[in-house]
Amino acid sequence: MRRLFFLIVACFFSISFENSSPLVDEEICDNALDDDMDGLIDLNDPDCDCPEFEALSLIPNPSFEDTLCCPQSAAELNCAAAWIQASEPTTDFVHSCGWYGWAPPPAPFPDGEGCIGFRNGRPNATSGQPEWKEYCGACLSGPLEVGRAYRLEFYIGFSWADRSPPTDIAVYGAADCASLPFGSGNILFGCPTNGPDWVELDQLSVSGEMEWQKKEVDLIPDFNISAIAIGPTCEHAANVDNYYFLDKLVLAPAELFDFKVQTTSHPCNEELQMEIPFSDTLQYQWYKDGIALIGETGHVLQNPAGEGIYQVKVEGANSCFITDVFNFVIPVFASDTIETTLCFGEQFIFNQELITESGFYVDTLKTVDGCDSLVFLDLNILDENSDTVRAVIFEGESFTVADRPFTEVGEYLNVLDAYTGCDSLVHLFLDVYKIFIPSAFSPNNDGINDLFTIYSNIETETLKSVEIFDRWGGLVFREQNIFPNNFSFSWDGKIKRETAGVGTYVYKVVVALQDGKEKKFFGTLVLLR
Repeated sequence: MRRLFFLIVACFFSISFENSSPLVDEEICDNALDDDMDGLIDLNDPDCDCPEFEALSLIPNPSFEDTLCCPQSAAELNCAAAWIQASEPTTDFVHSCGWYGWAPPPAPFPDGEGCIGFRNGRPNATSGQPEWKEYCGACLSGPLEVGRAYRLEFYIGFSWADRSPPTDIAVYGAADCASLPFGSGNILFGCPTNGPDWVELDQLSVSGEMEWQKKEVDLIPDFNISAIAIGPTCEHAANVDNYYFLDKLVLAPAELFDFKVQTTSHPCNEELQMEIPFSDTLQYQWYKDGIALIGETGHVLQNPAGEGIYQVKVEGANSCFITDVFNFVIPVFASDTIETTLCFGEQFIFNQELITESGFYVDTLKTVDGCDSLVFLDLNILDENSDTVRAVIFEGESFTVADRPFTEVGEYLNVLDAYTGCDSLVHLFLDVYKIFIPSAFSPNNDGINDLFTIYSNIETETLKSVEIFDRWGGLVFREQNIFPNNFSFSWDGKIKRETAGVGTYVYKVVVALQDGKEKKFFGTLVLLR
């Protein structure tokens, strides 16, 4: 008997092990399963590390992060590896480890801790030096081939408006790296094309104040180019001390910059597709929110699985990269709020529905593109004995009582005449105030716009209620009797402690003023990640 028991137990364990999945030490990155049981699936697991795509720049050290020394003063571009002081007037190497430029750069830098600063013209006691132009240069890791399309993406930084006024900058090319530097010994040589070796490839106008802006120029060279210089155009500079910054100069074949997820039609179109460039030497795997979409291994994704973050893992014979995130949000449009007051006993028809009670109503229609269009109704049906209506509006809005609009602050008597159907005398008190409700926020813990908070620049007693609904009318957030401008009672983008999906939500805010008045606000809120 005991032998039979052990045989049954052994058979049971044999069947169990045969039917169970084998334990693995690492995540399988394309099966939408948590293989290593660490709570992280596919791209969300560090085991699936694959760098995000970035075009390999033909300009070495494009972000000035490879350093040979820490700059201690101006004119130390030699501290940035591979960069060449192209002109006799000297560009400056700006780095957080040491020197920070003649004017304060905007912070943070676009990429890393280093950038360069350059002048366009220099003042002096008499007429200034309009030909004082500072350029940085580089010998390319591979030439720009004649007739091929290239793109240069870069960031330009602006200091205060009086130090970084609007200006024009240009990109120059030369066939031979021996052309760097140019104008040696002549500080007023001016722009590179004053010599025989250089041509201007492109230029653009820029303007800003205490900010970085990403710019790009497209190039199709007429001859093979081995060296470039970037800085001011050839026009004479004014007698002012202009100063600008450059960072992350990425020069590569133009087609590499287009390797990103794009849509083929309007986001609300039922036939919407996503796609990335095709190559028969590459393999593709689509992901939503970091989790593999099983079977989606082509360069086109048919019928995306709703709102979310989409990426594609692209693998070649000796390469792997992840495309930049594509935040897919289906737009929702909101029409003006219908705000009306009816007499006791009257009814209102809203989208073919007969409404007999005061309240806030939402209906969803469709636009010509197939998007949801939200219609709001704020209906106030007077009580039988009511003879006073108090309302608060924004400037430019109106409050309607029995089809009669009121727009000015004031006190109104007999606003419901006999022909309106109301037999009672109504006393309307109308006031105006201002409140700010954000239309979007991004709860991604980057310290910027992480909370949905109500702001007010007037004296209010409380926010009587703050309610947020999904587009189908489901309540996802509620706070009552709180003060505006208070981050402690803000929505953090979670529903029952779970991360809410990106998309459009509807808010209803009731403001209670110190004099006892109330005002309701309705609108849409876009949640981004």
